[in-house]
Amino acid sequence: MTDPPPPMPPRPRTSPGQKLVILIPALWLAVLFLVPCLIVLKISFSQTVIAQPPYAPTLDVSAGIEGLKEFFSGLTLESYKILASDTIYLKSYFRSVLFAAVATSILLVIGYPIAYGIARSPRRAQPVLVMAVFLPFLTAFLIRIYAWVVILQREGLLNDTLIALGIVKAPLVWLATDTAIVIGMVYSYLPFMVLPLYASLEKMDDTLLEAAADLGCPRWKGFWLVTLPLSLPGAAAGALLCFIPIAGEFVIPDLLGGSNALMIGQTLWTEFFQNKDWPVAAAVAIALLIVLLVPIMIYQRLQLRDLEER
Repeated sequence: MTDPPPPMPPRPRTSPGQKLVILIPALWLAVLFLVPCLIVLKISFSQTVIAQPPYAPTLDVSAGIEGLKEFFSGLTLESYKILASDTIYLKSYFRSVLFAAVATSILLVIGYPIAYGIARSPRRAQPVLVMAVFLPFLTAFLIRIYAWVVILQREGLLNDTLIALGIVKAPLVWLATDTAIVIGMVYSYLPFMVLPLYASLEKMDDTLLEAAADLGCPRWKGFWLVTLPLSLPGAAAGALLCFIPIAGEFVIPDLLGGSNALMIGQTLWTEFFQNKDWPVAAAVAIALLIVLLVPIMIYQRLQLRDLEER
């Protein structure tokens, strides 16, 4: 007869200090993220009116139950029907996701060698190299984008350099093109790709590569079989940090793109400030939030699977 399993040790009690540490970020997220999202969600179910605020219904707490019934009866899905029926919104969503995917892919190709080089540098030089990556980004974001407007002009620095090197004979059109938008995005979000990749590569155990070399594994194969798989969490984190804000970007396509470079951030701004259609603008924002939740949920699913396998 087998002995019964030993009793499970009692779970340690959470101290008041630990509860406070958990409560503070929870309240912060609730006040600055959850509540604004709920307000935007409510506005997306409202109707556009010429009033202040420019939507209806509004909740009148003093009216009691009747006011609550009137509030819920005035909610509608009309704004979401407009999003589904008008191709301009679908095109702007598609362009935003496409630009975000292209820019994120280029950022991964550029950022990985940079992060790998920093992680393989002498320990004393690594903080200096990391600072060198972030130093240009201490300047205001808007000023840096305006600098690219000057660089990409027909008589700008980029064309002058290409002509001086003999690569082109006449100035090329860079500004107000999709290429200019991608250049601005890659430049602006490069540190967000390099940092998580560097953090993942820097903590990797070098003895794994030494063991692979002792077993006769070439350096390129050791990188492919050891370094690359271990750095995938950093690559996924960097891709999320870049893809999500790029998809909702407004400043870069507005300054560097042409009049036909319509992305969802510009559509949202137009509905809010030009058309004064707050319900449709709120619906655009909620739909974008749902679209961006998909890669986050996939990443969390992969993280949980990785923890279960360990």
